[in-house]
Amino acid sequence: MQWMIYGANGYTGRLMAKEAAARGLKPILAGRRREALEALGRELGLEVRAFELEPAALDLGLRGVGLVLHCAGPFSATCAPMLEACLRAKAHYLDITGEIDVFAHCHQQDARAKAAGIVVLPGAGFDVVPTDCLAAQLKRELPDATSLVLAFEAGGGPSPGTAKTSVEGLGKGGRARIGGKMTTVPLAWKSRTFDRDGEPRSAMTIPWGDVYTAYLSTGIPDIEVYMAVPPAVIGRVRRLRLIRPLLGLGPVQRFMKARIEKTVQGPSEARRGKTDTLVWGEVRNAAGQEVKRQLRTPNGYDLTVSAALGIVSRLLAGPAEPGFKTPSLLMGADYVLTLPGVRRVD
Repeated sequence: MQWMIYGANGYTGRLMAKEAAARGLKPILAGRRREALEALGRELGLEVRAFELEPAALDLGLRGVGLVLHCAGPFSATCAPMLEACLRAKAHYLDITGEIDVFAHCHQQDARAKAAGIVVLPGAGFDVVPTDCLAAQLKRELPDATSLVLAFEAGGGPSPGTAKTSVEGLGKGGRARIGGKMTTVPLAWKSRTFDRDGEPRSAMTIPWGDVYTAYLSTGIPDIEVYMAVPPAVIGRVRRLRLIRPLLGLGPVQRFMKARIEKTVQGPSEARRGKTDTLVWGEVRNAAGQEVKRQLRTPNGYDLTVSAALGIVSRLLAGPAEPGFKTPSLLMGADYVLTLPGVRRVD
């Protein structure tokens, strides 16, 4: 089966392409910037296709392709056209989003994906493989859990695409799953601490993808996701509540994204190698019983590469039940524990 990395010239796409080539997986490298793609293609000895995300170009670009790993964000703008093209081409669709609205859109295409005989799996990277798998493990340990808390502390800094996605999220407010329903809540709605090696880490709620996906994976009705940040950051985010309507305006969004283009490059290989991620998970049932677990993983970008390529390899290896999938629903709750550098620390 031929497969493609779209957005191969971006920060994460380049990491993905280089590791895929090292594994002998031979993806087609695709995106919108031909010059950058051709340079990467020459370096890795891989085929290149350059095309825009509009229907006719997509149909031509995906000719003969059976799987697309979509790495060109922000996915709020790029997911829908690529997913539609994959449905037309009957090609599996994977991406590395963390955006709740993108998960929801992909989930809404479940029946169409089944009819096309393809798997649709957004969030095949750090968003949301480790947290989704941990949620499924906790559900297995406490089957009658009614609440789920997930949290993470990630080092190394963001890529340009991740930073832009965070900017988009500021204008939408926070999200939580309450009573099984997606609910909009204030920015930094709740704060608390989590223990890391005997030291407390302050954290705030964020609109992370698991608020959507963990409910599908586990059926747990109340879900909150936290990110560990210094207390001063929590205070600054809460002050942004006063101007939240302004943060979603087009000119403000364009200004903030332009600043990101000039200032954010993504962590270097050396910095990724020196930073890791800790993931916390807690479930509780109506009787007050609680189970807590922790995962330690490599830097989020390195984990994204290994997690996504593992899912690619699974789909290249043979048939899979079609339709919308979360990582744990396709790969199993323990999938994350098979990835390099991941271990339980509780």
